[in-house]
Amino acid sequence: MIRVVEESAARLAEYGTVPIAFWVRSRFRVEPVRGGLALVEERVAPYLKDYDSIRGEGPSCWSDTFDLSRWAVLSAFEGSRRVGGAVVAWNTPAVHMLEGRNDLAVLWDLRVHPEHRGLGIGHRLFDSAVAWARGRRCRSFKVETQNVNVPACRFYARRGCELGVIDFHAYGDVSDEVQLLWHMDL
Repeated sequence: MIRVVEESAARLAEYGTVPIAFWVRSRFRVEPVRGGLALVEERVAPYLKDYDSIRGEGPSCWSDTFDLSRWAVLSAFEGSRRVGGAVVAWNTPAVHMLEGRNDLAVLWDLRVHPEHRGLGIGHRLFDSAVAWARGRRCRSFKVETQNVNVPACRFYARRGCELGVIDFHAYGDVSDEVQLLWHMDL
């Protein structure tokens, strides 16, 4: 039995014990097509991607940069074991993805323990995050991911998100990753 609870931002260190790392086995190549762009999946040499291992990133660092007082920390538990979580940013001027709006929420983070992936926990967390945003009268919900996280892209599309922005330079010229911003009207 999985339960999702809202926690204080003071619990982010425990939240961060759920690994976010995943294996990249393919990526979406962005190609121009008549009338727009297409995401074309291509295989890559497998490698482990871990956002928490990037210096200055990860849940325990967020309070160093942002006021988390209007953020949601949603955690999934199986019994007493933490198996996943989602964090929603809202009404925080320093978060540029919020565009200075208070009717927009951003899914800042979504993670499910590797042993529990594919069991519907991500769906429960995503739906809880959307419900939290609706409870704050948000009209829009935004999610960032990258072209190297093909499973996440498919997940967000299945949850009803639409791809809105493709940014080739969001991570600087040294990165070969492309930022993909998904949105959902609430």
